[in-house]
Amino acid sequence: MSTTGGATADPLAALGSLPGVADSVESVRKAVDRVYGHRIMRRRSNEITSEAALRGARGSAALSGADWELEEVRRRSDFSGDDEARVVGAALRLTAEAGQLLSIWRQSPLRVLARLHLVAAADQVDEVGRPRQQGEPVDEPLITQPLPSAAEVSGRLEGLSELVIAGSSAPALVTAAVVHGELLALRPFVSRNGLVARTAERIVLVGSGLDPKSVCPAEVGHAELGREAYLAAFDGYLSGTPDGMAAWIAHCGKAVTLGARESTAVCEALQRGAA
Repeated sequence: MSTTGGATADPLAALGSLPGVADSVESVRKAVDRVYGHRIMRRRSNEITSEAALRGARGSAALSGADWELEEVRRRSDFSGDDEARVVGAALRLTAEAGQLLSIWRQSPLRVLARLHLVAAADQVDEVGRPRQQGEPVDEPLITQPLPSAAEVSGRLEGLSELVIAGSSAPALVTAAVVHGELLALRPFVSRNGLVARTAERIVLVGSGLDPKSVCPAEVGHAELGREAYLAAFDGYLSGTPDGMAAWIAHCGKAVTLGARESTAVCEALQRGAA
C-alpha cells in the first residue's frame, strides 16, 4: 500500500469500509472482550500478560524460522548458541521492549522502529537501528518478494509515519494490519524485519486501547494459521486491491482472535488450578 499522496484524507478509514472488514473488526472485539471479562483477569492480569508475551514471542520466532516448543522457550536462558536461538532471543527482547515504547509511537514511529531493530539485531554492529542503504542485502528468508529501493523505503516510511502521527478514525485492527503489512513489504532493515513488523502490530493494538494489557498476542495466531496462509494474505496486501487488502486485514483479525483465544485458555487453566 502506498501511504503517500492520494485524495483520501484518511486512507486508513477508507480501508475500514472495505467489504468484510467490519465483520473482522467485530469478531476481534468480541474475542478481546471475552478475555478481559474473564474473572481471572481481575485478579491475575499480570500473569496473563507475562504468559501472552512469552507465547507471542514464540509465535513470531516460529514465523521467522525458529519454531521451538513453548516449554523450550520458557526453559532457556541463553539464546546465543545458533541462528535459531538468536531469532528466539530477538523475539523475546522485542516483546519486552514493546511496552516501553507505547508512549513514543504516536509521536515518533520512526524512532520506535529504529529502536526495535536495534534491540532485535543486537548482534550486528554497523547496520542496526537505521534503514538499509541502497545495495545492502536483506536477510529475510520468509519474504521473497522483490525489495523496494532504498529511496522508496525512505519515502514510504515517511508516509507511514505521517499517517500514524496524524491519527485515524479507522479501527485499531486496520491500522495494525497496515503497519504490519507495510513493514513486511518494505523490509526497511537489513535483518529481523518480520520480527519488527509483528512487534509494531502489537504496539498499535496495545497503544490503541484495543488490548491495553497486551493479552491478545496476534503473533500466536499468525503462527497457528501457518506460514502458507500468512504469505498468501501478504500477497493480498502487496496487490493493493480492495479484495487483497481486505483479505490481509481479515487474516490479521483472525490472528488477534486466536491470540485472544489462547489467553482465554490460559485464564481457564489458572481458574481450574485455583479451584
